[in-house]
Amino acid sequence: MSNIAVIFAGGTGKRMNTRSKPKQFLELHGKPILVYTLEQFERHAEIDGIVLVVLSKWIVNCYDFVEKFRLKKVKAIVPGGKSALESQRKGLVKAKALYGPDSIVLIHDGVRPLVDEETISRNIKSVKEHGSGITVTPAIETITIKDESGEIGQIIERSKVEMARAPQSFYLGDILEAHRRAGEDGLEFIDSASLMKHYGYPLYSVEGAPENIKITTPSDFYMFRALVDARENSQIFGM
Repeated sequence: MSNIAVIFAGGTGKRMNTRSKPKQFLELHGKPILVYTLEQFERHAEIDGIVLVVLSKWIVNCYDFVEKFRLKKVKAIVPGGKSALESQRKGLVKAKALYGPDSIVLIHDGVRPLVDEETISRNIKSVKEHGSGITVTPAIETITIKDESGEIGQIIERSKVEMARAPQSFYLGDILEAHRRAGEDGLEFIDSASLMKHYGYPLYSVEGAPENIKITTPSDFYMFRALVDARENSQIFGM
């Protein structure tokens, strides 16, 4: 049984306000955000292979990145679909062809470059024990629900709320079966966790690090840069 990462990076980055390239290809210190993400899985001892899903016109660039940054675990690069879920499905189908349905798959955003080793390990362990692993972080602010008029109708107790992030991990055969059923039913879902929950699969949470942010806006990128620089400085000065 293998542990596979399916990294999808097919977005166009409209909220980042970049005209020249999608957000996943923005560079920090000469390295694209996507490469930072791939390196986290490349370096993890339990990850056997990576399937990357990207925009068709950026596939050639990604092959260049794989060679330049020596990403030996990237076994396939496939074009994305019209939606995030369709892109995931294409990556999952390729992963099945390479590794079989009994493998564990970790589905991750290409623009979450700060996922740490412990989170990846906990996801793999959770799938082995429970059949799923959904990375979460505790809610740190009050969560409210408003009605159609804009009035706040409910305030949810913070201690009962978790924020779903990535990776979201399953047995490959299970997640592909859920995708098959969604295709037959003509349904779309916001993420893999919502898809699996709809079809009755039990979901188990895995606590992740707060810095495992998704880089969507310019402020996210500035936070990412600050965290990377802080880590590098701590190594230099022995902090």
